[in-house]
Amino acid sequence: MADLTPTLCIVTALSVLCLPQAGAVEVHHTLIQAEVVQTYGELGEFMFQLDDDEIFYVHSPKKDVVWKLPDFQQFTSFEGQGALGNLALDKSNLGILKKSSNNTAAKNVAPEVLVFSEDTVEIGEPNVLICFMNRFFPPVINVTWLKNGQRVTEGVAETDFYPNDDFSFRKYLYLTFIPTQEDEYACSVDHWGQEATVNKFWDSNLSTPPSEVAANVLCGLGLAVGIVGIIAGTILCIKAVRLGNGAGRGL
Repeated sequence: MADLTPTLCIVTALSVLCLPQAGAVEVHHTLIQAEVVQTYGELGEFMFQLDDDEIFYVHSPKKDVVWKLPDFQQFTSFEGQGALGNLALDKSNLGILKKSSNNTAAKNVAPEVLVFSEDTVEIGEPNVLICFMNRFFPPVINVTWLKNGQRVTEGVAETDFYPNDDFSFRKYLYLTFIPTQEDEYACSVDHWGQEATVNKFWDSNLSTPPSEVAANVLCGLGLAVGIVGIIAGTILCIKAVRLGNGAGRGL
């Protein structure tokens, strides 16, 4: 288990306004340079994201720039050594600010945890489990996959800490697996904001991301309302025709 020691964070954001041309729509983008200084690591985390999507991060020990999508390298570049220099400067500045200000410890906020599969589940077909941890602080968390109560280490991948607008963080943990009727999976999360380790079990009925589930529900409701509207409209039209015919005969 990782040593959960005090954590310092810096998150800088820059809002970019694209001025519209004639007839164009005004677009706002948010470019975030997140330098998360974690005292349990060497220096911390350096990453860039645009509109909540990660562009790249710098792997501190190797000084490598890791691109979320390799195609981004065709349009821009970044020198990993420069990130390490920025992190070191940020950490030094934070130390100065702490000494010169009457600071208090931030409140520990436990993560909201969701577990779902990437694709619709079919027994015996390869799939990916996703553990989504959101709105927690500080960005120090211990998370593992459990299969039938035993820790799983193969086929596991994770993201960096992504900053939210409210200065909290989010993170994803992935597990490639083959669904069966017998196996039980859980995402085990340990954070300062929790009194004890929380095991969030996977519900096979939740086989798509929550946003897609909500979209499907809304789509179904919209279709149902539309059908009801068509039926009601047809009935009213029939009644109107019958009333019109009756009035004509009365004349």
